[in-house]
Amino acid sequence: MPAIQEQLKVIKRGCDELLVESELIEKLKLGRPLRIKLGMDPTAPDLHLGHTVVINKLRQFQDLGHHVQFLIGDFTGMIGDPTGKNVTRPPLTREQIADNAKTYKEQVFKILDPDRTEILFNSEWCDKLGSAGMIRIASTYTVARMLERDDFGKRFRGNQPIAIHEFLYPLMQGYDSVAMRSDVELGGTDQKFNLLVGRELQKQHGQPTQCILTMPLLEGLDGVNKMSKSLGNYIGITEPAEAMFGKLMSVSDELMWRYLDLLSFESLGTIAGWKAEIQEGRNPRDIKVMLAREIITRFHSRVAADRAEADFDARFRQGAMPEEMPEVTVAADGKPMAIAQVLKAAGLNASTSEAMRMIEQGGIRLDGEKISDKALQLAAGSTVVLQVGKRKFARVTLG
Repeated sequence: MPAIQEQLKVIKRGCDELLVESELIEKLKLGRPLRIKLGMDPTAPDLHLGHTVVINKLRQFQDLGHHVQFLIGDFTGMIGDPTGKNVTRPPLTREQIADNAKTYKEQVFKILDPDRTEILFNSEWCDKLGSAGMIRIASTYTVARMLERDDFGKRFRGNQPIAIHEFLYPLMQGYDSVAMRSDVELGGTDQKFNLLVGRELQKQHGQPTQCILTMPLLEGLDGVNKMSKSLGNYIGITEPAEAMFGKLMSVSDELMWRYLDLLSFESLGTIAGWKAEIQEGRNPRDIKVMLAREIITRFHSRVAADRAEADFDARFRQGAMPEEMPEVTVAADGKPMAIAQVLKAAGLNASTSEAMRMIEQGGIRLDGEKISDKALQLAAGSTVVLQVGKRKFARVTLG
């Protein structure tokens, strides 16, 4: 294992908060592989790059020689994580959870080493608790403490419903840490309350308390809101390589550094060197190409990355798409906007019905890719290149 200070440098890279660093140092001094826990509920079948931020950190722990425990929350997924929700979300059935979980392992093993990863399902111990066990865990927390959670507190003050089963979620996530005897648990910044519950329950069960490492929520392509499918500002890890390449090349020069810090496995020294080169006049596009190639190689292959770069090069650098085109800003009021409405507002189509008709006929392209989905939503804050027919182009920003 690397020296403790070297490990801390890797562990703290890009993190938002480490609780408690002195405790982690004491755990590292033990000289044994630590049990590193990350739990994800399979509430949707596909992951995007925002989900991979914590999985990347898990891989870094793995490379440092620690024992990775990837937990699929097939039990907690049926409760539904209330984090960040202003309404009660409907619980999923066990069948829905099982269907979604099938693809999770395949996707996470594009990042994690399968030979050094322990996959767990929390139904293994949660199903055995029974009603008596659930009541016993529920007795450890008061309603007042639950309302300290920001989202619960806001809903309570706003007279919005909070279902009783939602209080069970942080308790069951915390109990996972007891069952797994985790030394460190990872999560997004929005999971801090749940992770702290794990520490408390471990203490009550006479276990050493886990350290907590929270990672930032990755901004989507709009550079403002967290990456989300519902906002349309995401890059899915199962998307075609060409689509991923185009989306990564569309991120702003400023956001590029954020993506490198949270998504790339390049060393901090290498990234610092690139920053110095940019200050000396190097084109940021060169760095984006390297980032896009790294991401696509990870989730597809090196051959796919070569092909995606060549495709992008043909469309944007070799005259297939003009470098100079009108710049248009469309008022989106901070909300996603339907593609047909964008085309009309940008002056590329006379009406939304004309835009819909041209989409059906294959006459509309987005960043060089033919559009077939008339219900496509573009994220507020994003900038895209729209093409109507063979000769009408515009670089459109949704303000």
